[in-house]
Amino acid sequence: MLTAITGINWGDEGKGRMVDLLSEDYDIVVRYQGGNNAGHTVVNERGKFILNLLPSGILRTDVVNIIGNGVVVDIKHLCEEMGKLISAGIEITPDNLKISDRAIIVMPYHVKQDCLEEERLSDAKYGSTKRGIAPVYGDKYMKKGLRMGELLDSEESLKERLKGIIEWKNLMLADGYGDSPIEFDQMWSYLKEYGDVAKKFVCDTGLYLNQANKEGKNIMFEAQLGALRDIDFGIYPFTSSSSSIAAYAPIGAGVPNLKVERSIGIMKAYSTCVGEGPFTAEMFGDEAEQLRKAGNEYGAATGRPRRVGGFDVLASRYGVRCQGADEIALTKLDVLSYFEEIPVCVGYKFDDTVLDEFPIGEKLFKAQPVYEYKKGWMKDISNCKTLEELPKEAIDYIKYIEKVVDCKITYVSVGAEREQYIVMP
Repeated sequence: MLTAITGINWGDEGKGRMVDLLSEDYDIVVRYQGGNNAGHTVVNERGKFILNLLPSGILRTDVVNIIGNGVVVDIKHLCEEMGKLISAGIEITPDNLKISDRAIIVMPYHVKQDCLEEERLSDAKYGSTKRGIAPVYGDKYMKKGLRMGELLDSEESLKERLKGIIEWKNLMLADGYGDSPIEFDQMWSYLKEYGDVAKKFVCDTGLYLNQANKEGKNIMFEAQLGALRDIDFGIYPFTSSSSSIAAYAPIGAGVPNLKVERSIGIMKAYSTCVGEGPFTAEMFGDEAEQLRKAGNEYGAATGRPRRVGGFDVLASRYGVRCQGADEIALTKLDVLSYFEEIPVCVGYKFDDTVLDEFPIGEKLFKAQPVYEYKKGWMKDISNCKTLEELPKEAIDYIKYIEKVVDCKITYVSVGAEREQYIVMP
């Protein structure tokens, strides 16, 4: 079985939590896009873990984890992330972690360029995490990137590649932004220090995955961020720089010849968004702060407070379609337990028209939310194990969401712990 676990909205839907839960039935978990610019939070019997680059299956001893060619790899961050897990008793070896030889390396000059550009944009900034993600993807498509596999080449070959790239990059950083030029010796030392550790895990992961598929192994593709941050289908230009949709998963994993057989979309019971860009359902003031605190809505990678709002019907229905979701895992239903009436954004008002489909351009940037309210249940549901144990109002809310996004809800999360979920009949 080839399964994609993807985000339906702006990211931070709880994908890591669901991958950790569902990976029990899988042999391999693959991260197929993005970098260390987002975090997947997992809480289980071993503790609380925030994973930026490593697939969430790394917390299971019998799962092989792969960082695919569609991922951009900050090798310093990777080494630090592995170090934290190893110190917590998590075993990481080339047997359970494999990195594609075609994945592109994030270098310090990418991070510098990211910061310089956000400073230049000032009030018009995109809300970058300043982890170098946009610049490194740009270099990838300019054919100026270093691949993980090049760490296995001779030093002479790697040095020659690095020198050529630095000469080109200084035209932008030094001559363009007026920043200090990149020094070759510093970049070479960086590659040696962290690359010598990371290269132990580098291999042809596409070959490995094709063989695993032939052997009938179950493979899970893990996305970063959500459909609304996808470079093509998201809230452009306030998106990530990679494709976060399920259809891209086999490509970013290194097996473009294979097809996703099951697409599970992860979706919160309300809306959250980190960073800049249009977020029509956004709530403000005390109402927003109460929801933010109730859901502990702070970015796993950056710690930034997330913007919050009621469930967004238009954005969610659009995200379900983009992800080709066969089923939905609804997360954080328990957070809404304090609401007497639950806000739901059912439309976008633009000028004198109420839109019922997710728009782009001016309509998206200027739209105002149209809210309706659903009856709340006003009681703790975090200990519920079956649908029958939930209050009627909570069941009604689940069924309502299922209907408006036109996709079956299979899992409902009622807490952060691994076992705090309900399987829908």
